[in-house]
Amino acid sequence: MSFATARALIDALQSRKVSAVELFDDAVARIERHDGQINAVVVRDFERARQSAVDADAAIARGERRPLLGLPMTVKESFDVIGMPKTWGLPGTGSVKASDEAVAVQRLRQAGAVIIGKSNISTMLSDWQSYNAVYGVTNNPWDLARTPGGSSGGSAAVLAAGFVPLELGSDIGGSLRVPAHCCGIYSHKPTHGLIPLRGAAPPGVPTLSIGVDPDLVVAGPMARSAGDLALALDVLAGPDDAEAIAYRLSLPAPRHTRLADFKVFVFDDHPMMPLSDEVRTATQRFRERLEHAGCTVSSKSDLLPDLETVMRTFGQRLLGFIGGRMPPQQYEAIRARVAGLAKTDTSDAAMEQRNLVLSHRDWLEADSARTGVLHQWRQFFKQWDVVVCPILPVPAYRHDHSDMSTRTLEIDGTPYPYTIQAVWQCVATLPGLPSTAFPVGLGASGLPIGLQAIGPYLEDRTPIAFAELVEQAFGGFVPPPAFSQV
Repeated sequence: MSFATARALIDALQSRKVSAVELFDDAVARIERHDGQINAVVVRDFERARQSAVDADAAIARGERRPLLGLPMTVKESFDVIGMPKTWGLPGTGSVKASDEAVAVQRLRQAGAVIIGKSNISTMLSDWQSYNAVYGVTNNPWDLARTPGGSSGGSAAVLAAGFVPLELGSDIGGSLRVPAHCCGIYSHKPTHGLIPLRGAAPPGVPTLSIGVDPDLVVAGPMARSAGDLALALDVLAGPDDAEAIAYRLSLPAPRHTRLADFKVFVFDDHPMMPLSDEVRTATQRFRERLEHAGCTVSSKSDLLPDLETVMRTFGQRLLGFIGGRMPPQQYEAIRARVAGLAKTDTSDAAMEQRNLVLSHRDWLEADSARTGVLHQWRQFFKQWDVVVCPILPVPAYRHDHSDMSTRTLEIDGTPYPYTIQAVWQCVATLPGLPSTAFPVGLGASGLPIGLQAIGPYLEDRTPIAFAELVEQAFGGFVPPPAFSQV
């Protein structure tokens, strides 16, 4: 049962081949046996969850049928869950327990999910690694010396280690997709605004009756199969309205139901950061598989947005978002430094400082550029169904908790600025497009390699369906060897 899909377990629950209490007990046993090595499930609510499992079994016995009824799962620490702390990794915030639940968590519970705890994150969700001063470091089940990704790294590790079959994460700079790549699992970054984010703000930020989704940020599901992403999306998607929470959007059906019918644009080259040989080889091998499967595949199009413009605009939007939420004293200190910069200083460090304190005029200019990029994608997807590209230029890398501003990312022996790795994730984030991360096998290092399938705006079912067809044709998740046994 440990590595079964959510769909398979739900079928087993509804046919009474297994009980919700048995699934709960199995999940807890694995967590207690293995999580000492990984440190992924950092908030545990086993007593209340067991009662939820008992209640689910009673509901099933009465003939109730809900999409996730009796299924054990965890959620990212950053979401409000009644009675549990939400710290975002900030010391001193753990004594405050949530009195309400995030809309996404409410929808999971209404669908019958048994939420047994919360998974680890990076401090303030601001790193591609998952560690903080409250809960410590989360390790990758494939290699404990490496990151599971971030900021939803605990979520991915939970799935890869076989603790639960489904997770809820979030993404602004790859926080759903990077962990999926690092741990060999699936995730879906939905179209921006598709899943409400109310109840997923930092500690101390008031929760309004109806939330407004922050710039760039999304919530989304993580799983060990693409089909489970589709199952979770049906539960989670829909507008944030407490009076009509049962309402769901009617998203377009997938463009195709056969892999061979897909028109796939594959690219593995970026002007700002190269790929490692390992990731490039995996991408090229995947392209060859698509061609052999009968897909129309290309890497050339005049409609592809300029990737440097995408990254530059993403940097403005992301850092402007971060700067706008800084404590006043810190913000004013950066403004003072920016005022002293020479106008001719266009170094990465100088531009980062300027972006943190963008004027409203500059922000509007960046927003206009973003709108232009989205328009280009609309034209692009008239010719292509999905875009496939890497998520990270390397497999999961070793833990590095030094000052992020001085870190480097080594690619085949050459160091690059750590934060430039965002070039691959921002392709989908800036225009708010849906992106499904999926594993394509192991690299020469023995570590998993993932790619992302980016789809048209609001056509989330298309990249998920593509990933599911790929899974059926070429295989998908495989358990990390050290955790593959009971």
